[in-house]
Amino acid sequence: MMRNIGLLFVASVFCIGCKSRKTVTSVTKYCPEEPVKEITVAHEIEKVDDGLYIMPEDTGEFLKFDITSPQEYIATFSEIAQMEMKAYGIPASITLAQGLLESGIGKGALAQKTNNHFGIKCHTGWEGDFDHHDDDEKGECFRKYNHPMYSYRDHSIFLTGRSRYAFLFELPNDDYKQWAKGLRKAGYATDRHYPDKLIALIERHNLHQYDTAVTNEGYGRNEKTQVAIAEPQFASHIVQSGDTLYSISKRYAVSVDDLKRWNYLYDNNLAVGQELTVKTQSFN
Repeated sequence: MMRNIGLLFVASVFCIGCKSRKTVTSVTKYCPEEPVKEITVAHEIEKVDDGLYIMPEDTGEFLKFDITSPQEYIATFSEIAQMEMKAYGIPASITLAQGLLESGIGKGALAQKTNNHFGIKCHTGWEGDFDHHDDDEKGECFRKYNHPMYSYRDHSIFLTGRSRYAFLFELPNDDYKQWAKGLRKAGYATDRHYPDKLIALIERHNLHQYDTAVTNEGYGRNEKTQVAIAEPQFASHIVQSGDTLYSISKRYAVSVDDLKRWNYLYDNNLAVGQELTVKTQSFN
């Protein structure tokens, strides 16, 4: 399904409870009593037990996608949208419809030069790559990604990390119509027809089938999030040569500001061998 994607998803799952656990990588340490299940997803979605998956590390290579139709876009990114639904509870149909609409099926100028499929601007604290693009104002700063899947992850973090979208996660996570209307209500888009456009795309391309596939795998229906972790998860990362706060934040799906707060950092300087707390929160 994931055409033209040269980088596989490596899903590392944090299970509930504390039993024996092995490390995911040589520089990542988790609760020593919890087993880690590693899943590679290339062509089909594999069952992922309760937990969050970690994004694969950025190879540093900017990948361009030559997508020619909505069907090709959906085939390329549907698995990514489903993995994000499992991790964050945002309907895959909504994510795909937004990606189709806002990236111009991946052929828009911004998507082509930045792999930014959701028009996410730099915002305060952004330390990643960027490019300038004319939008509401001339030459605005937009985030740039080497692979669109990082844009999908930022989309999830964007919605879950802002209080004005909190009520969305009280909606049934397979009710794409309420989600589409809720996004407009929360101020995601100023276009009053935005919900109708999303709903039309979802129904035209049968995108709600991807929501159903996720819920049918046992992730539940009408839940606040698809993934529940009973207890806060604590992890640490040993800084390696070339690590930055931004690269670490992207790997563990946390913000740079949280990394600074958890580790009492007052600047962006890191030392090789330094141990950082990278996750100290519950996702239930």
